[in-house]
Amino acid sequence: MAETKEKSLSDEKPKPRVRPIVRLGIFLISHSFHVSVVCCTAGVLALFLLPVLAKNTYISENALMPGSASPMLSNQHVSDGNRLVKDLTNPNSKSSETGIESHKIIAQYMLDLGAEVSFHKFHPQMNQFHPLHFFSSPDSGKIQENYSCSSYGINTVGIIRAPHGDGKEAIVLVTPYNALKSGFGEALSLGIAYSVFSLLTQVTWLAKDIIWLVADSQYGEYAAVAAWLREYQTPKFSSLSTPNAEMCPDVNNLFELKGHSISGSKFSNSFRRAGTMASALVLKVRDQNEQFEDTISIYAEASNGQMPNLDLINVVNYLAVHRQGLRVNVEKLWSLLNSSWLKSLGEIFESLAKVAKSLYPKWKFGIPATEYVEGTATLASSLYYQALGVPTGPHGAFRDYQVDAITLEISPKFSLDKVWRNDILLRGGRLIEGVIRSVNNLLEKFHQSFFLYLLTSPSKFVSVGVYMIAFALLIAPLPMVAASLYVDANSSSNCSKGDSSTPSAITDTDEHSIAIRSWRWLNSAKLVFIVHLWGAIVSLLPYFISQIPDCSPTTSFMIWVLLSILSLLTLNSVLASPLACAKATQEKEWALVKSVTISSVFIGLGLMSVINFATAEIGALLMVPMCLLAQPLKLDVRAGTLRSFCRMICNLVLGHIAFPPAAFFLLKGMLDGFGNANVGDFWMWVESLWAWNSATYLFIVEVTYIFSHG
Repeated sequence: MAETKEKSLSDEKPKPRVRPIVRLGIFLISHSFHVSVVCCTAGVLALFLLPVLAKNTYISENALMPGSASPMLSNQHVSDGNRLVKDLTNPNSKSSETGIESHKIIAQYMLDLGAEVSFHKFHPQMNQFHPLHFFSSPDSGKIQENYSCSSYGINTVGIIRAPHGDGKEAIVLVTPYNALKSGFGEALSLGIAYSVFSLLTQVTWLAKDIIWLVADSQYGEYAAVAAWLREYQTPKFSSLSTPNAEMCPDVNNLFELKGHSISGSKFSNSFRRAGTMASALVLKVRDQNEQFEDTISIYAEASNGQMPNLDLINVVNYLAVHRQGLRVNVEKLWSLLNSSWLKSLGEIFESLAKVAKSLYPKWKFGIPATEYVEGTATLASSLYYQALGVPTGPHGAFRDYQVDAITLEISPKFSLDKVWRNDILLRGGRLIEGVIRSVNNLLEKFHQSFFLYLLTSPSKFVSVGVYMIAFALLIAPLPMVAASLYVDANSSSNCSKGDSSTPSAITDTDEHSIAIRSWRWLNSAKLVFIVHLWGAIVSLLPYFISQIPDCSPTTSFMIWVLLSILSLLTLNSVLASPLACAKATQEKEWALVKSVTISSVFIGLGLMSVINFATAEIGALLMVPMCLLAQPLKLDVRAGTLRSFCRMICNLVLGHIAFPPAAFFLLKGMLDGFGNANVGDFWMWVESLWAWNSATYLFIVEVTYIFSHG
C-alpha cells in the first residue's frame, strides 16, 4: 500500500511555474476592455499635455556659435541692394513679355561682384500621378509637349567661390522672383540677398561656396527650385539647352548675352555647380503686413512630414530675436485660439501646476493658460502640415535631397518707403549674414540636434521621445484586444464542438480536428487580405483615370467610385470576397475577423509612424475607437439593449468620420459652407496629394478607406 502511494507520488510531475511576464500577458488579455479604456484615455490626455511638456529649444552643435561675431553688413551694402531694387522696379525692366530684361539686370549685378553667373532654363512640368513615385527618389516628371516660348522658366544663378574652401561644400540662398508679376516685396527680397551677396564677395572667413538662386516663380516657387535641383543633382543631357532660334528668339538671345549686353568673363552658357549643399535658405518679403511689429515667419515642413534639423531653426530664432529685434512666428491653427474649451483645459492644467508647485516647489510643471492655447494651436498646425505631406514652401524641394532648408518670410510693420526699406534691408541682411556665418563654421552636416520634433512655439519643441508616448498609449490596446478576441473565439468554438459533460467527448476528438480549428483564423485572414487587395486596386485606379483627356474633377471622381464598386464585385465573384462571407462572419466568426483586422491596423499604424508620425497619430485617434467598438450592426440590433444601441450609434458616426470623402465634405462644409461643397473638390484634394507624392494618400486609401468599408 505504501509502495503504491510512493509510486503514484513519483509519477506525478511538478507543474511548471508560469513566468511573471506570461501572467501579466494573461491578465491584460483577460481584462482587455478595462486596459483599453485606461490606455486610450491616457493617450488622449498625453496628447493634450504635449504643450505643457514642451522644452525650450537649445543649440546642440557648438560649432554654430550664432551671434559670436559682430555683423559686417554696412550701409554701403544696403545702398547696393537699394540700387538693384530700383532697377528691378523700373517699368523698363518689365517691357519684355518673357521678363528677360529683369534676368539681364540681375545677372549683370552678379557679374559686377565677380561671381560666376549662369542661366538655367526649364520647362513647366505636369503633375502626373504614378503610384511608384511614393517609394522612389525625386522624379523629373512629365514635360508638357506643346510648349511655347512663354512656357519657359529662367533661373538666374550666381556662385561665389570660397577663398579658403576646397569647393566641396556650398550654402544656397534662394529668392523667388516672378519678372512678369513681381511685387515690391519680391524686389526687396532680391535687394536683401544682393546686399549679403556683395558682402560675401569681400570677406575672408568664407569656407563654403555660396550659391544665389533667383528662382523664376511664374510657374510656382517650388517648381523652379525643384527643376534647378534636379539638374544640379541628376544632370540630364537633352536638346533643351539649345532651343530653336527661329521659334524662341528672345530665349535664344538670353544665352548669347556673354558678348553683348552682359560683360564679364565669368558668364557661362553651361550649368554651373558648386559643392555638396550644407543647407539652404529661402528668403521672401511680404508686400503688406498687419502685425504690430516687424515679423519673420519660419516655414519648415517638407514632404511626408520631413523636418530640417532643429539647430537650423534655433540659429534663425536666436539671431532674429536677440540680434535683430524681430518677432519670430510659426504657423498656428487660428481657429483654436478662440476656443473656449481649450482655454478651460489650459486653466485646469495651470491650476494643477500651482497645486503641484505648492507640494514640491522644485517641480516646474505647467504653463499659463494663454500660452497653453497658443502652444496647442501651433502644435495642431505642425501636426496638420506634417500629416498632409505637402511642403509649406520651396524649401521642401531641398529635403528630397536630404538638405536642411527653411523658408523665411519677412513681414515689415510699416509700408516699404525709403526709410523703412533701408531698415528692412539692413536687419534682414544681417540676419541672413549671421545664419550663413554659423553654417559656414560647420565641419560636417547638421546631425547633433533633432530631426523628429513638433513645434509649440519658435522657442519650444516636443521631441520624438515625448510625443511617441501618446501614440504608443493609443495603439497599445490593439494587440491585447486582438488576442482576447482570438481566445474567446476559440474557446467558444471548442465548447460548441464537444459536450463538456462527458469526458469521452474530449477523448474522442482527434488531434487533426483540433489542428484544423486552431487554424480557422486563416479564413478571416483571407477575408482581410482580399479587402486590402481591393484597397490597393482602388489606390491605383486614379493613375488610369488621369489618362482620360478633358475629364472634369466631378467626372473623374464618379468614374473612380464606379470602378471601385466594379472591382469589388469582381473580387467577390472570383476570389469569394467579403460579400460571400459577410453573414457567416457577422453571425458566428465576427470575433476572428475583428481580431485579424485589428492586427492589420496595428501593423499599419506602426509602419506609418516610421514614415510620417503625424499621419499615424491622427489615424490612431480616428481608428482605435473604431477598432474597439466595432461589432456587426445585426448583433447590436438583435441585442436591443441601451449599450448595444449606443455602440451602434458610435460605430456609424466614427465610420462616417473616418471615411475620407465624408470627412472631407464635413470639414469643407464647416469651413466654407455646405453650399460650396462639391464632389469634384475631393478629387482635386487627392490630386494635390499625388502631385506632392504624399504617402498620406496611400495611407488614407489602404487603411482608413478599407477599414471603413471592411
